[in-house]
Amino acid sequence: MAQQNSFDVTTGADLQEVDNAVNQANKEIATRFDFKGSPVQLALDKGKNLLTLEAENDYKLKAAYDVLQTKLVRRGVPLRNLKPGKEQPAAGGRVRQEITLTQGIPSDTAREMVKAIKAHGFKKVQVAIQGDELRVSSPSKDELQAVQTFLRGEDYGIELKFGNYR
Repeated sequence: MAQQNSFDVTTGADLQEVDNAVNQANKEIATRFDFKGSPVQLALDKGKNLLTLEAENDYKLKAAYDVLQTKLVRRGVPLRNLKPGKEQPAAGGRVRQEITLTQGIPSDTAREMVKAIKAHGFKKVQVAIQGDELRVSSPSKDELQAVQTFLRGEDYGIELKFGNYR
């Protein structure tokens, strides 16, 4: 029997790095001149993978979001995994926005990826959905590299990570 080689396709961000970026953004917002006297809040709920921004108007909300994005990039957190929600009115005439962190490949995206790999016609490549990740296996390492190149070229709205080579 031929040896099966495989790799996993995942996505997600290190929540500790996100927490550090939120803390750095809060510190910068507290010292910036354009935020003086206006209460801007950034909070991370690790259990729900949710970031909450709250400011007194939409201009300051967008500025706080830009500061947060800068800090996330410096910490190596992929911005493609952020899904900003709509701006909502909050108490006291303030504005709130919730940003969802994508941790793991959503099931509909995983099915779309499997369908695209099978439609492309790779020989002897098998793809299995395992929870919130994909396992791609084949006896040929060249085919696995071709699948990786193919997936990197496609846009699924999330940052893909390849690992766990066997």
